Amino acid sequence: MPRRNPARSRPQREKDKRRDNPGDAFRCAGCRLDVPFHAPGTAHRNHCPNCLTSLHVDGRIPGDRRASCRGRMVPLSLSVRPDGEWMIIHSCLACDELSANRVAGDDNALVLLRIALRPFGSRLPQRALLAI
Repeated sequence: MPRRNPARSRPQREKDKRRDNPGDAFRCAGCRLDVPFHAPGTAHRNHCPNCLTSLHVDGRIPGDRRASCRGRMVPLSLSVRPDGEWMIIHSCLACDELSANRVAGDDNALVLLRIALRPFGSRLPQRALLAI
């Protein structure tokens, strides 16, 4: 098949990036599920309720979206606050930063229990073990 001459190729047509309102949902970096931003139990959803994968988008304040990394964050462990609220501990695969995110009401309970029952040694980065 002959190659097309790049100088003669026609320009791409304008594409509609999203059919819905961009503020309504995001696509999960892990399982590719379309996830709504509204989450019961939390004001700022930043992880997928199906696989609990997140993106490194927040800086120091939840919901600020000021992190420049934008790396994929995988769930490592669970933590429980003194008031009984569960937190997911994520690790960024790009910059190795740890963060804690509130568990939302629609998160997959089976995945949460699997994370809670896994042994620590096989999944925590060495610097996290040294900080404990």
